[in-house]
Amino acid sequence: MEKSLTEGITSYNNVGAVKIADEVVAIIAGLAASEVKGVAGMSGGFVGDISEFVGKKNPSKGVKVEVGEKEAAVDVYVIVDFGVRIPEVANEIQRNVKNSIEKMTGLDVVEVNIHIQGVVFPDEEKMEEQIRVK
Repeated sequence: MEKSLTEGITSYNNVGAVKIADEVVAIIAGLAASEVKGVAGMSGGFVGDISEFVGKKNPSKGVKVEVGEKEAAVDVYVIVDFGVRIPEVANEIQRNVKNSIEKMTGLDVVEVNIHIQGVVFPDEEKMEEQIRVK
């Protein structure tokens, strides 16, 4: 995926041009992935970047997009919660990302690749508290 995130797509109509930057597509994908239950955070995709979680500051972090004139391919790098069924979470991320991008941009999403970069374990204190409460 070598395309720059600033190139974007342009469509023309009888009134003028509409430009959608690749960064916008990446933000849509990042927000859609973050909405899925079981996703603890996003990862930049590099081993040293695994522990860096993304808040709402940069929703495109952990997402790489390749956008053509009518199609898009997306790579999403996520960290999941311990105990979730990873294939189910990955499938839900794929569905949510594909639907969100297609609905908002009109692009045909040809692939959504999910890269599981890590697992977040619950805090020991929270686990002890839950055990005491039961």
